[in-house]
Amino acid sequence: MAGGRTPREAGWSTTTGTGPDFAPGDRIGPEPARFVPDAGRVRPHRLGRMRRALLVIDVQESFRARPASWEAMSDQRIHEPVNRLVRLARARGDLVVWVLHTEPGTGNAFDPERGHVRPLAGVEAPLEAEPVLRKTAHNAFTTTGLQQLLVREGAGELVVCGIRTEQCVETTTRVGSDLGYEVVFVPDATTTDGAGGLPPEVIIERTVAVLRDRFARIATVAELEAERGTGSAEARVAAGAADPVGAAEAVASQM
Repeated sequence: MAGGRTPREAGWSTTTGTGPDFAPGDRIGPEPARFVPDAGRVRPHRLGRMRRALLVIDVQESFRARPASWEAMSDQRIHEPVNRLVRLARARGDLVVWVLHTEPGTGNAFDPERGHVRPLAGVEAPLEAEPVLRKTAHNAFTTTGLQQLLVREGAGELVVCGIRTEQCVETTTRVGSDLGYEVVFVPDATTTDGAGGLPPEVIIERTVAVLRDRFARIATVAELEAERGTGSAEARVAAGAADPVGAAEAVASQM
């Protein structure tokens, strides 16, 4: 956290929603109404190296509470690649932000009153110092204090993952890019159940195609692990598709 302080030391409440500029429903974060579209725009290429933030978007029990939709998901073990990203971020000292989607008053699986708006079973539990935000829009910025949190923490690069690929994860990627962040979209740490009669695999492929080099850098979990020098030798070999020489050197260095 900023200045090396924990949320409690900085005056935040992580349970009751009190503290400076606290957003109702967020475990930690500023008020959602204070969206900064220009003055808060981040330009990492001008400001030099900045902190990286991992955004874990909507990896929650709400989806599993709808069996037909969950069974159609391309990856029902989404918690595994997400956990790898979380462990990688923590090892790097990156900011980890958890985002949960809510639809209060609807009575559906995303209504907090139903009890499903919580991290998916099997996912690494958020640590005390890791913000947990609750949103009501597709992207993770508009109805939360995410933008102010990232600016406060000095984050200039975002790694995004979660559910669904082409909805909340993609829209967060696009908004983040427009705000000036360097965004890394990790397709194998996302999942979806398809849309418009198209199967999940096609949806993911098309999402990657429209985001690549326009709104985000595309990277797999293995590639990010190889960049950090963590993960198994097999993961580094898998990452070699993007950089065969670099991956081979990384594997050799561990022998």
